[in-house]
Amino acid sequence: MSTSSVPRPEPAAPSGPRRRPALARITRRPDPDGALPALALFAAVRLAGVLAVVLTNAHRGHPLVRNLAHSWDSRWYLHIATHGYGRLIWISPDGAVQTDWAFFPLYPGLIRALTALLPLTAGQAALLLAWAAAGAAAYGVYAVGHHLHGRGVATALVALWAVLPHAVELTIAYTESLFAALAAWSLYCVLRGRWLWAGSLAALAGLARPSGFAVAVAVALAAAHEALRRRGRVPAALWAGAVLAPLGWLGYVLWVGSRTDDLLGGYLKVQSAWDSRFDFGAGSLRFVKALLLHGGGFVYPAALVIVSAGVLLFALLCLERAPLALVVFAGVLVLLVIGASGSFSSKPRFLLPAFPLLIPMARALARTWRLRRARAVLVYAALTAVSLLFGAYVTAVVHSPL
Repeated sequence: MSTSSVPRPEPAAPSGPRRRPALARITRRPDPDGALPALALFAAVRLAGVLAVVLTNAHRGHPLVRNLAHSWDSRWYLHIATHGYGRLIWISPDGAVQTDWAFFPLYPGLIRALTALLPLTAGQAALLLAWAAAGAAAYGVYAVGHHLHGRGVATALVALWAVLPHAVELTIAYTESLFAALAAWSLYCVLRGRWLWAGSLAALAGLARPSGFAVAVAVALAAAHEALRRRGRVPAALWAGAVLAPLGWLGYVLWVGSRTDDLLGGYLKVQSAWDSRFDFGAGSLRFVKALLLHGGGFVYPAALVIVSAGVLLFALLCLERAPLALVVFAGVLVLLVIGASGSFSSKPRFLLPAFPLLIPMARALARTWRLRRARAVLVYAALTAVSLLFGAYVTAVVHSPL
């Protein structure tokens, strides 16, 4: 005889305060789970990228790893780490005086600190920091993806970020990996409502790269939106985080201004000598026109394709109605790439930290993995091959600015 219909006595009311069920504690776990396979895949792909560069150098008779730590901007960071600011200038072919004040201080400062603690050269310390930051960034990318869409999409997001055509620059002595790590974890803290951490990490991101203010803008606008949504009933930590966010970027810009006797405009003048200014896309239009009329090597058309893909992916991200902080962060980076002057061959790496652009693709890849696994493997293998070949080519073969 079934007893399902037999009335059962109500449990006695507890005499002390009620405890929350165990399930609530599980669902409120602070860290995303299941990250290890995604991080292992990221490490394997990027180590393969380093190996591709080394083998290309060996084939061409070049030093095997020197260009990983001593290419283009890397030399400036290493010189700042070793000798400090104000010790190196370069006269460009058109007579512009380029100084090391154009480079933000966090990365060279960390290099200097690491060489003081460990028996490493500046180049070795720079690579160690870049590789460690790349791993931290990949985990941050996973955390954001996991928070939004779960483990499958998070893994696909990290996998796609690892095989971007210009992802080789995550494993050379550049600031992209450090900036991406700080940005990813700051945005994750915004999504979790940890405003003090979000603002602090945004401030550090502002000390890493000129584009670091993109993180500050994302944090500040997300905080303002949250305050409006809750009609001002927000914790003080939200306002503190919003105030902290721009301080790193603003502090360095004002410091350069004080050194050049032009507090507000000094840094802009320093950047202008590097042909780096916001010209509302005039420089980009001139580049496209010259490319169409006169052609160019492989790197420049590829850069145009990558930037165009970034614009398309941003439109898809907006259509997906992603969280405001992610849209603002990615949008500011896309705007800077399109609207600022400078060498177009460098523009793809400026989009490298804009990982939210890959969220629509990651969702599609995760669906394909569930439904047609062989097709997903084939697509990913093709993307990996393109990334490894392109990375080795731009790092070890051509001489276009990275």
